[in-house]
Amino acid sequence: MKYALVTGANKSIGFEVAQQLAQKGIYVYLGSRNLENGLESVGKLKAKGLNNVEVIQLDITDDESVIKAREEIGKTTKVLDILINNAGIFGGYPQTALDATIDQFKAAYDVNVYGVVRVTQAFIDLLKKSPEPRIVNVSSSQGSITLHSDPTYKYYDYKGAIYLSSKSALNMYTVVLAYELKNTNFKINAVCPGFTKTDFNRHRGLGTVEDAGKRIVKYALIDNDGPTGKFFSEENNPETGEIAW
Repeated sequence: MKYALVTGANKSIGFEVAQQLAQKGIYVYLGSRNLENGLESVGKLKAKGLNNVEVIQLDITDDESVIKAREEIGKTTKVLDILINNAGIFGGYPQTALDATIDQFKAAYDVNVYGVVRVTQAFIDLLKKSPEPRIVNVSSSQGSITLHSDPTYKYYDYKGAIYLSSKSALNMYTVVLAYELKNTNFKINAVCPGFTKTDFNRHRGLGTVEDAGKRIVKYALIDNDGPTGKFFSEENNPETGEIAW
């Protein structure tokens, strides 16, 4: 049996990813900042007959919480096969380059960038013990500097200094991490789930959580011939999925 950890898994896309992985027979740890919310989500999955799930209290902005989560997971498995760095925040308003506050930037980066680093570094030892370790950093095509420099890009006028720059930083971390592990069986990619209808965007999205989950799970389960160090957004490139950084 394979083991996976999904951060921010108590709702929306994270929950759907956890569900789809569990449906494929993978044992899934649902990382949830709020334990009660996580327990409720696990209850929903078990009600569907998915008993290969477990909640892990995990606040990715808190060093002690991340360390404790690593210790708890280490009690039940010595190997982690899949890490989905899904947890993220928008950063609030205003998002303009001249009006967004430093505190807004700090809060968003603490989740979207530093949180990914904390979790990845904490669990890398378990991942290295897997014969096919996979890391998916849930990014956004909005973090593509190439696309946002192109006036023909459909979301060109939807700029946001905080959220967009945090995802660009996450993308660079993905590139460097994949480079450092390029001579191993690790496959590490940034994946955009698409403009999905969730609480995150006040349900203004167009896609479904089911489709978003499939896009992420696809790269969590790629074989050893699959890509690494790439950026995928099937919404923007339906043919190959890969988009420019």
